[in-house]
Amino acid sequence: MKLLAIDTATEACSAALYIDGDIEQDYRVAPREHSHLILPMIERLLQQAGLKPSELDVLAFGRGPGSFMGVRIAAGVVQGIAYAHALPVVPVSTLAAIAQVVHRRNGAPKVLAAIDARMHEVYWGAYELDASGLMRLRGDEIVIPPSLLDKPVGAGWIGAGTGWGSYATELDAVTGDSVIECLDNVLPDAQAIAELAATDFAAGRYVSAAAAVPVYLRDNVAKKATSKV
Repeated sequence: MKLLAIDTATEACSAALYIDGDIEQDYRVAPREHSHLILPMIERLLQQAGLKPSELDVLAFGRGPGSFMGVRIAAGVVQGIAYAHALPVVPVSTLAAIAQVVHRRNGAPKVLAAIDARMHEVYWGAYELDASGLMRLRGDEIVIPPSLLDKPVGAGWIGAGTGWGSYATELDAVTGDSVIECLDNVLPDAQAIAELAATDFAAGRYVSAAAAVPVYLRDNVAKKATSKV
């Protein structure tokens, strides 16, 4: 399988090329430079591998939540390549990617991923390791004031993501002794996107270029509220 993954949803900008299990990644923390960096990153990875975009099997991208403009950049780039070369796309949660990064670095089996959503809210998701070594969502991804979160079930969780740095006091008060470590500087990366997307693609979980759109959790909240009126 030849898979190209990109992520521009947070302060980090990255691209990764997955070829039959081997992954090469180009990664930089460079806020507000994503639109200038991502295409050269893609070009370098493909040139190094001697591949043309038409020789790829699938694309993947960090579909959010995250920066409004950042997520749109990744979606737009992937849609352009997918349309041009009739390629399928796997959208991957950036919260799941954070959890996968943490597992890759220290083997953590349980991660509470939080991204600072501004407006005194966090994008939030709980992830646990599955039998294949990938982090999978437990419950729903939500956007919520940190003080309103429920205490996670069980112990041994690791907190990760910028939300833990921005709202440490509130999150500590809610999670208590359920969290054994906090990694507030972890950002998603394209390698994690590729790792998660490869399994999804093999299982037939992918979409067309037209359906490769960002996910904004605040939109989901608005839709649910409207449906109750």
